[in-house]
Amino acid sequence: MKQKLALLGGPITKMTPFGKGKRFGLEEARQLMEALEQNTLFYHFGSKVKQFLADFNEMYGVKYSVATSSGTAAIHVALGAAGVTVGDEVITSPITDQGTLIGILYQNAIPVFADLNPDTYTMDPASVERLITPRTKAIVVVHLAGNPCDMDPILEMARSRGIKVIEDCAQAYLTRYKGKLAGTLGDYGCFSTNDFKHISTGDGGIVTVNSGDESDYHTAHAFADKNYRRFGTSVQRDLHYIAPNYRMTELQGAVGIAQLKKLNWICSTRNRYGERITEGLRGIPAIRPPAVTPGGECTYWFYMFRLELDRLTCSRETFCEALAAEGVPNRAGYIPDVCYMQPLFQERHAYPGSHFPFEGSSVSYERGICPNAEEILRTAVQVPISEFYTEEDVEDIIRAIRKVALWYAKD
Repeated sequence: MKQKLALLGGPITKMTPFGKGKRFGLEEARQLMEALEQNTLFYHFGSKVKQFLADFNEMYGVKYSVATSSGTAAIHVALGAAGVTVGDEVITSPITDQGTLIGILYQNAIPVFADLNPDTYTMDPASVERLITPRTKAIVVVHLAGNPCDMDPILEMARSRGIKVIEDCAQAYLTRYKGKLAGTLGDYGCFSTNDFKHISTGDGGIVTVNSGDESDYHTAHAFADKNYRRFGTSVQRDLHYIAPNYRMTELQGAVGIAQLKKLNWICSTRNRYGERITEGLRGIPAIRPPAVTPGGECTYWFYMFRLELDRLTCSRETFCEALAAEGVPNRAGYIPDVCYMQPLFQERHAYPGSHFPFEGSSVSYERGICPNAEEILRTAVQVPISEFYTEEDVEDIIRAIRKVALWYAKD
């Protein structure tokens, strides 16, 4: 039965504040004090970054990882370690933060955008395969909002062609694909610890080196530190090619140690809440809940559903306004438009006054090259999820979405 919307003077669905909590506490403070008492905040001389990585490696079951200054830096380090260079092509998602793309362009390689599955919002393996050329050096898969990509076919096609696979796990802590953790499946896994992810060190990142090969680890480690090789008591400064300075400080490492102890609770709570919202939205007219990749387990960095606008009497903007009036924060889509519609790609300008590295490339950035991705962004509504929400908060989200959808549903 239809209920009058709060937007139109009816009762508000969400009458109580959403649950909140403290992300940081005495555990982080103790670790920070210990870091300061070392009398050094440099990762090579201190113990905190090393301990943070050791704890992360144990949690993820990997032998090697590298700490970085951001998730963007982590992806750049992985690309550098993978040997991506001038004129190479790197296939990735058109719905992602620009941090996924910056490292590709800094290596003077060409981003190539694959279309997405319309229900999972992850890269379609068939689209990826169609885009592979002799110049393809790597595939950067994006586990958007904690939902894993369909990795088996992507890994199979990449390994048969000698293409590196880099996993962007910035939004996908403890996400699983067929029982395995995202970030351990490809050649490298890249994580972010900025203030808007499952765990935070203010900013920071991690790269897993999944080959288990020591030389591969050394290459990645050096790429994050100007290509200096700091291992044990020795430092090797013979530079053969350029690399950035993406070092993590001991302060970030200290906070990370404490934050990792909370990660299982954070991810399991978000998974439970996200799954409950999907269950609650099933069967509501004009609402298309997201699908989790078969064999996957999503950890819901946010929750994003789609509207079947031809079944509604309102626009997406009005739907979002009505949902907000019911007391549920939300926003239209994730990013305003697909990445390739940004001026950088439309004008083919990575650097001011130059068309490099796009000169001579036949890669297209025309509207319509990824129709599913474009349609996702045209119809999606994003609702935040927090581990600090209560069960009642989650039920209120479901009730509010149902109320708005039923009001605007076509008879």
